[in-house]
Amino acid sequence: MTSGDDDGKWMTHGLQVGDDGRTRTPVLPAGSDDATGDSAPTAGGRSGPDGARSRRHDPRRRERLIDTALGVIAEHGVAGTTHRRVAAAADVPLGSMTYHFDGMDDLLHAAFTALAGRTADTFDAALSGAATRDEAGEAVVGLITGTALNAPDTMLASLELYALAARRPEFRTITDAWMARSRDALHNHFDPETALMLDALIEGTTLHRALSLNPMKIGTIRTAVERIIRP
Repeated sequence: MTSGDDDGKWMTHGLQVGDDGRTRTPVLPAGSDDATGDSAPTAGGRSGPDGARSRRHDPRRRERLIDTALGVIAEHGVAGTTHRRVAAAADVPLGSMTYHFDGMDDLLHAAFTALAGRTADTFDAALSGAATRDEAGEAVVGLITGTALNAPDTMLASLELYALAARRPEFRTITDAWMARSRDALHNHFDPETALMLDALIEGTTLHRALSLNPMKIGTIRTAVERIIRP
């Protein structure tokens, strides 16, 4: 199907056809959705008057890709994470990946920074409600034994970050900032040395419980926390 335009050109299958019969790809404005692939079908995939599927702007696409990337990392590991696999999981054009991320390292850095930030937010939320030192200690027990840090995808993605940071020091800026935020939340209730010990206890004991066939009991964890906050 073709249609005319004011310049005497014709459109066929999305290409311009000039008077000489040759097809020309129309030049799209820089930053347009179709130029970058950064668009998505409208709800229900409705078609426009020319039969092409209508498109809508997707302003949260980068954040959605980061969320999807964390899921892909949890399922396939860093080694198995590719732009193509993330794009397929997010159901977006492959071009969206190169539009939003400057290579795989940029994607991994964005994904793991988001993971670290969300985990630190969990620390803030758990400890902000504590009014006393004992309540803060119980909040620490809750962080170790609760679901927020121990959700399977969160734990698997965290393990991938640890392994990546161990191999590539440039990713340790993420883990370092993560630990600093965790300690800041603990500093509201404990002196710096105690906060450091508790931060290490939370991280180590959480991993121990995730990997052990006989996880440490809550009573033992509570005793460990009490020995640190009341030696």
